[in-house]
Amino acid sequence: MEPQLLHEVTDSVATVVVHHPAKRNAMTAAMWRALPPLLDTLAADPAVRVLVLTGEGGTFCAGADISTLQGSPQEAQDLAVAAEEALAAFPKPTLAAIRGHCVGGGSQLAAACDLRFAEEGSLFGVTPAKLGIVYPASSTRRLVSLVGPAAAKYLLFSGELIDAARALRTGLVDEVLPEGELGKRLADFTRILASRSQLTQAAAKEFANGRTDRDAHWTEQARGSGDTAEGVAAFLERRQPRFTWTVPTPG
Repeated sequence: MEPQLLHEVTDSVATVVVHHPAKRNAMTAAMWRALPPLLDTLAADPAVRVLVLTGEGGTFCAGADISTLQGSPQEAQDLAVAAEEALAAFPKPTLAAIRGHCVGGGSQLAAACDLRFAEEGSLFGVTPAKLGIVYPASSTRRLVSLVGPAAAKYLLFSGELIDAARALRTGLVDEVLPEGELGKRLADFTRILASRSQLTQAAAKEFANGRTDRDAHWTEQARGSGDTAEGVAAFLERRQPRFTWTVPTPG
């Protein structure tokens, strides 16, 4: 099978799989280009409430396919940044499910997700210093926001790999699961996310990402959504709420 991004939608969860096992799921130029339009399609699908990004088999993503850097390194980096930004802008909750190596461009993709769950034994690295590449400003800021300046400098200056325990301590990942338990935890947690109010999630995502000009917009959305009334009624009636607000489809 050619290197590609696979995807499926099951029970409101879209799963995108980086599939290039011959090179530890390294991203080719074609795969970087394919990610933004795929995300647009999934964002517009009302059946999708959560997105999970993972890698084929026992590796998340070993970064960019180095052979793609031989022509124009800047073009290759621009493709990676465009894919990263598209993932960060996805309007619904996103979760990176990490096994094995999460390195270079793989770390960029994982950092662009809202949350990161990793299996014990996973390894993380940000490796531009090994190639003499200037790490993009936007990617650097995103890394700093996750792990702080000192940990970001450690990763960027050295290019050294860190284990899942250290990634958890620094905030690079949110949960570390024993081997064999990541799949069940993902199923349980994505089910929780899919049951919650998309209105709350979409507004919280914008606010947490630093958007400061949409307070009135979200107040208006909340007023007309019915989600608050439904949430309160469900609580009082001791039942699961049936939230109806959905992320608007771009027109």
